[in-house]
Amino acid sequence: MKRKIVLIDQVKCNGCGECVPSCAEGAIQIINGKAVLSADNLCDGLGACLGNCPQNAITIIQRDAEPFHETVTAKALKESGQAAGGQNLRPHAHENRGCPGAKSITLAPAAPVGEDHSRRKSQLGQWPVQLTLVPAGAPYFQDADLLITADCVPLAYPDYHRDFLAGKAVAIGCPKQPDAGDYVRKLTDVFRRSTIKSVTVLRMEVPCCGGIVAAAKEALAGCGKEIPLKVVTIGISGDIK
Repeated sequence: MKRKIVLIDQVKCNGCGECVPSCAEGAIQIINGKAVLSADNLCDGLGACLGNCPQNAITIIQRDAEPFHETVTAKALKESGQAAGGQNLRPHAHENRGCPGAKSITLAPAAPVGEDHSRRKSQLGQWPVQLTLVPAGAPYFQDADLLITADCVPLAYPDYHRDFLAGKAVAIGCPKQPDAGDYVRKLTDVFRRSTIKSVTVLRMEVPCCGGIVAAAKEALAGCGKEIPLKVVTIGISGDIK
């Protein structure tokens, strides 16, 4: 079957390993100093590894490939020891562990400040907000600055409404939930049918969250319009990276 899958240019690849911890499925390994796709059925085609290649050696292509198989992936991760827990968000590249974004981490919340948070008002100007539910041609997308938000961001960043949402239309989603193509198709439709002035993608620092950036970039490339894009990364402790 034809489907999306990663292609690693062996000429461009310098073996830095930045893509390895970004691949939640453990499909990419460093062999003989080069990154390689170890098996077609371990790659979901999401493209979370794209933004972590300093050599731009990784692309997403359409070709005949075995279907992505979650059971096989889980077994491969277990057999290689990648399912083990840990606190490191960015394991060393040669360790090739599982998705850093899925690991259990305990945080120490900051002490409350003197400001009366109960007086803050929501800056949400629309409904619905889920990317899969928003109408592509909704009135609130016309002449709007669009904020594409990974759904963990509002929980991690305490001033999300004030610093990012105010004055913007919003679409929220998690790049690990749907088929990657669903987000690309929906965003492409939004860009084509609306007069979006700018796009800001707000993602978490975990590598798998790069999928929402990849979806936005692919949709912008395919919509036939020139729309400025800005990407902001939020740390799991609530800081801006």
